[in-house]
Formats: sequence, structure tokens, C-alpha cells
Amino acid sequence: MKDRMEDLVIIGTGPAGYTAAVYAARANLKPLILAGELPGGQLTQTTDVENYPGFEEGVLGYDLMAKMQAQAERFGTRLEYDIVESVTFKDGGPQTLHLAGGKELQARAVIISTGATPRRLGIPSEDALETKGVTYCAVCDGAFFPDVPHVVVGGGDSAMEEAVFLTKFASKVTIVHRRDEFRASKIMADRAINHPKIEVAWDSEVAEVLGEDVGKVTGVRLRNLKTAETTEVPCGAVFVAIGHTPNTAFLGGQIATDDQGYVLLEGTGSRTNVEGVFAAGDCGDHTYRQAITAAGMGCKAALDAERWLELQED
Repeated sequence: MKDRMEDLVIIGTGPAGYTAAVYAARANLKPLILAGELPGGQLTQTTDVENYPGFEEGVLGYDLMAKMQAQAERFGTRLEYDIVESVTFKDGGPQTLHLAGGKELQARAVIISTGATPRRLGIPSEDALETKGVTYCAVCDGAFFPDVPHVVVGGGDSAMEEAVFLTKFASKVTIVHRRDEFRASKIMADRAINHPKIEVAWDSEVAEVLGEDVGKVTGVRLRNLKTAETTEVPCGAVFVAIGHTPNTAFLGGQIATDDQGYVLLEGTGSRTNVEGVFAAGDCGDHTYRQAITAAGMGCKAALDAERWLELQED
């Protein structure tokens, strides 16, 4: 594959990558998607998706991604399962992608849509009960657990937002935080602390998620980090809100990112600081992180890439 040249390569799939591919393929750019190890991204590991337009009865995350892939391929998108290990970018290109196995691929334009991975608690029971009450998105999954207690793990603004949001569905929300004060902004922290449905377990961590024996979350076992005392808190769902890690380490500083690794985009579009390199989806979005916003960003990236490629030919 060395020295092979493509007009447009999309790194990663998910709603951003597949939407970019649909638009690019319809513009006759013959895009190539490098799908890596998890085609469809995080959404393939999600069960019911009820907030994506066009599916009034909801749709399985895996099925939604399969439909997007089929739609992209229908218009001529090619999909390969190579992993991009590193890149060599330069203004105006061509851009060089270094693939697993020592292969190289060049592209006139590149769209990065590699997503972000939620940070995990790192305990075995979390893995066992994922999609069975352990979740990483309150907006996505809160409505699936009505009229039962919820637990939110975290202390930043995102955790506060999720806890307040969940009060619409939960009978009670317990925020579990490792310290004796939140990292969140004062206004967000006060909003959560003063909410009548929200309680806080300070100086505590989740030692175990309970319910493996029945196949669904029934509670959490908390450990107080100052006293080592353990307590059990009944709940029907655990929302882990301790942040996300953008999947951008492979870029190796070749494009501008913030201190967390999220790709910095110019204005409201998809351009990065390198001419001919664009980004879309959760790798450049630490605010919304929804399938529909990722799809919208994929659309913008494809349109931006198409226009940029046209200008290079003028």
C-alpha cells in the first residue's frame, strides 16, 4: 500500500465518519474509510437508541451503524479495517498515514472522526453490568430507568449536569465523589447540591456495582476514602461521568489539540490548523457528544473537504 494516493481518507467511523462518507461519496470523491478495530464506534456497543431522528420505535445502536455503513457503501464508499498508528501532516498535503504492519497511505485530504472513549471506573462489576444499568450518557439512557434511584459518579460540570437532568426520571439521585468538594463550577455545584432530589456521598468511591447475580444493576457498594467504611446504596442505574478521552493520541501532536487532546476546530466548521485536514464528531466535541451532533459535524467536514479539494484544482 506504500505510496498509494487517495483523494479523501476518513479515519474512523461512527455517525461522524459514515455521514462524512455519504456526503463525500455523493460528491464523487470516492472516499476511503479506515475503520480500525471497532467499525461503527462506541454506538455499536449501545442497546436502544431512542433519540436519533427517523426511528420512532428506537433502534439498536449496532443496527443504526450498520444502516449508515450500508448507505455510505451504496454511494461508492470503500471501507478497510486498517489501523492508523501515526500520521505525517503538512499544510496542503499530501498527508501520510502510517498503518499497522508498516504500510503507508497518502491522501490529498483527511477527515479525522475517531471519537472519544468514556473513562471507566476500572472495576470488574462495571464491565459485567455495562448496558445492564451501567451507562456513560444520561441524555442517552436516563429515560430507560424511570422512578428508581440513580447514582452519578463524578465531580465536574458534566456530572452535575447529568445529575440534575436525571432528576426528571429518577426517584432520587446520589452523586458519588472522591473528594469533599466538587471540581464543578460553583453555579453548577450549587444547582446540584440544592436540588431536593439529589444527595451527595462525599469522599467516596464505587467499590462494586451490585446486581451481577440478577443481570441488572441493583445498587452500589461505596467505600469512604477517609474511614474505609463501606455502605450499600440501592439504585437501578449507575451513570459514570468522570470524563472522556478523545481518541487522538495517534496524531502525535501533528495538529492542534486542547490540553485534553480534543482536536481544535476553526470557527464553526471542521478545519484544523493543517490545510487539508478536517475533523468531526466526538474527537473534536467535548460538549454535546451525541450521535446526531456527530453526524452533523460529519456533514460539515465532507462539505469543507469537497470545497477545499475543488480549490486545489483551480
